[in-house]
Amino acid sequence: MCGREREPSVAGMNTFRSLRWLLIVGLGALALIRPVVNIVEDQLGVSGPPAMSLIITAVISVIWIAVVGLGRIAQPVLTLLFTGLVYAVFAAILSGILSPILTGELQGPFASPIAIIPLLLVNTVWGLAAGGLALVVQRLRGPRSVEAV
Repeated sequence: MCGREREPSVAGMNTFRSLRWLLIVGLGALALIRPVVNIVEDQLGVSGPPAMSLIITAVISVIWIAVVGLGRIAQPVLTLLFTGLVYAVFAAILSGILSPILTGELQGPFASPIAIIPLLLVNTVWGLAAGGLALVVQRLRGPRSVEAV
């Protein structure tokens, strides 16, 4: 290295810090509509249309993509990737809290810890896909400035 010590790069850490964490947490919490609807249906003994979960997922996805894509949020892919991950954590916690209250026994990912990995992966991929679409929306809108923080 010619006698000079190379300083570690902090570019990745700066990107991580520059993410809009309140937005990520808020959008992740919004997605809790999915399990809440399922819980309410189960408790009332009713069921919506068979495609209800898919419809809710599509609506949440459109909201995520619109907020991030039209809002010109910096790092749209990372923002929504972490949104999906935050949602997965929230959903697992919600299940861990409510299942013993509503059914008398722990159910969901904490009852079967191996289920935590697919839960995190599936919802991270959901966020990644939504983030990719939000990036497309930003690029289609043209070269207006992107909000950094």
